[in-house]
Amino acid sequence: MITEEIVHIKGYPKKLIVFLHGYIDSPDYIDKNVTVLLDNLDDVAIHIPQSPHVCEIYPKKFQWYSMHRFDPNDDRKFIDDWNEYLGIYDRMKPGIIEAFDLINPYIDNCLSEYDIASKDLYICGYSQGGTLAVFTSLMRDEEVGGLISFGGIFAPREYIKNNYKSVPDSLLIHGEVDNQVRFEALEYTKENLEEIGCQVAAHAIHNGQHRLTEEGMELALRFIQRKSAKKIAV
Repeated sequence: MITEEIVHIKGYPKKLIVFLHGYIDSPDYIDKNVTVLLDNLDDVAIHIPQSPHVCEIYPKKFQWYSMHRFDPNDDRKFIDDWNEYLGIYDRMKPGIIEAFDLINPYIDNCLSEYDIASKDLYICGYSQGGTLAVFTSLMRDEEVGGLISFGGIFAPREYIKNNYKSVPDSLLIHGEVDNQVRFEALEYTKENLEEIGCQVAAHAIHNGQHRLTEEGMELALRFIQRKSAKKIAV
């Protein structure tokens, strides 16, 4: 169970943002980057849950699922063949599903706590958390207000294609010189999301590395603002 989290509440929450940290990571890193959201959104709750799984290679950090369980030699960082690269992420299916089974009830509890509907939920994630955010958003029974992935990837492909339940509007952000998750993952994820019916905006961060950036957070803010304004107008 998830028992640790960082929570920010502004006003009377009508929107919920759940932001998932990455691999070898913690909520503290995400928390340092959400200021732009807090400063510019009203009536919002931002939850940054901490995975209960201690990182397998750095015990002071955390992971949503093991990477070495499926890629013990870190081949994804060195392999040249794109299809083999994707195959490594597809093999992570058991870990991704296990992580989904952990985060999904947590999200349900958060929605219930504030009496917020799924249409006002935004699932965000960075790196491994970005991959999990993609998976979780597509697998939830009710469509969420928006999906935002920073440096994640669409995986496992065939499982998602055969089992997805929702097609949320999506924002993908990826650094051009990302040395952890290949930049090609941006277009790959966009194409796969569009194939199942999602409306997708994809943004490349010029000379961006594998990290959250001010530019990326500004893009996320504008995405949430546009989505929120559209709902109010309707």
